Amino acid sequence: MNKRIVIIGAGPTGLGAAYRLKELGYENWVIYEKDDYIGGLSSSFKDEKGFTWDIGGHVMFSNNQYFNNLVDHLIGADFISHERESWIRMNGRWIPYPFQNNIRYLPEDLTRQCLEGLISAQNDKRQISNFEDWIYKTFGEGIAKLFMIPYNMKVWKIPLNQMSYNWISERISIVSIERITKNITEELDDINWGPNNKFKFPLYGGTGGFFNKFSPFVKDKISHKKRLSCIDIDSRTVIFDDGGEDKYDILINTSPLDLFIRMVKSKKRDTAHLLEKAYHLKHSGVYVVGIGLNKKTEGTKCWVYFPDEDIPFYRMTYFSRYSPSNVPNGNTDVYSSLMCEVSFSEYKPMVETEVTGLTVNGLVKAGILSEGDRENIASTWLKKIDFAYPAPTLERDDSLREIQLFLENNQIYSRGRFGAWKYEIGNMDHSVMMGVEVVNRILCSEKENVWR
Repeated sequence: MNKRIVIIGAGPTGLGAAYRLKELGYENWVIYEKDDYIGGLSSSFKDEKGFTWDIGGHVMFSNNQYFNNLVDHLIGADFISHERESWIRMNGRWIPYPFQNNIRYLPEDLTRQCLEGLISAQNDKRQISNFEDWIYKTFGEGIAKLFMIPYNMKVWKIPLNQMSYNWISERISIVSIERITKNITEELDDINWGPNNKFKFPLYGGTGGFFNKFSPFVKDKISHKKRLSCIDIDSRTVIFDDGGEDKYDILINTSPLDLFIRMVKSKKRDTAHLLEKAYHLKHSGVYVVGIGLNKKTEGTKCWVYFPDEDIPFYRMTYFSRYSPSNVPNGNTDVYSSLMCEVSFSEYKPMVETEVTGLTVNGLVKAGILSEGDRENIASTWLKKIDFAYPAPTLERDDSLREIQLFLENNQIYSRGRFGAWKYEIGNMDHSVMMGVEVVNRILCSEKENVWR
């Protein structure tokens, strides 16, 4: 078998596919990347003041042995292990994450309201038809209104009644009344839920420091600054906006599926119905705001969630705690850094020029910074990510079934966070493994586990 395999995108999925092709000794492949760097949403950047920033709050954790072996192989001992310490900041209070397991930190009347809502929810007879219904039926009115509804609206910026609930899985901790009651009466902190309660972080270069380790495996096969403009599925040709083109036998796409479908052209096959299906693929974007400080930040918190409407960001990471190399000269006695995420969508846009100022004001209002700390800001960094969260809308799965079937019938495999358009398998390890497993399927007729 010597079919030409073309990969679109050198993010985690494209790099996972490329690595596996190299590992199997397969040579007839190429990867095209629109940017001049690799890593996609998992790349990192150093600003002019020497602070390193990720594109959002990434951490490395997995139950997949292939991925863990790959991490060990590429970065060796150059990582730092952390125990997750995540919190919620709301109404001037610190509440351990997950919220629903730690409602004892609320004022007594709100704790009672949440507990009563949980009990009432057990007898809720409503038919669940969307994410909002699921929240109310699972957690009750108290937890729903205090945290679940406002926080998820801040993240998704899409009406929750337009979202499915079938993606939940490991993303949200399901409650047990007995467990929560015990936490309240015995004053227990319940903080260990979730697969990322222990995680790794690269010692050097941020999360992108890991993905830059893929460079030797793709350096003779990658073309940068190649932005896709058309896919002629009749002649199996990819065409780029610089006029270049390439023939493929098999195409692996990791670019956003809705944009990709608009570029699919054919004179022999009807593609109009695909555009209609792609219209139902909704997403939200994120502004990542980095605040570099001329001061040491005390404490052991990793990241914090913010459901309050008057705070613009939904999450903040104490980024300098992940690795000292995230600040200038690795000196965390002199410098620290905070990384905030502000989401936006077609439903809730943001004015880009206002985002950094609003973020600084929000940090002060939430008590993360003092008024005096404004003088300690050494650097600000802003990155707009148009595609951050592929939304699990009510129409998503129907659209994906039709689109993916059409593509695979034409030897195109669309994988990755936005290539597959499945948030529930959009973590870093999922994304890498989708690339690895689609190559295993193409070359070795093996079953895909993550994508399926």
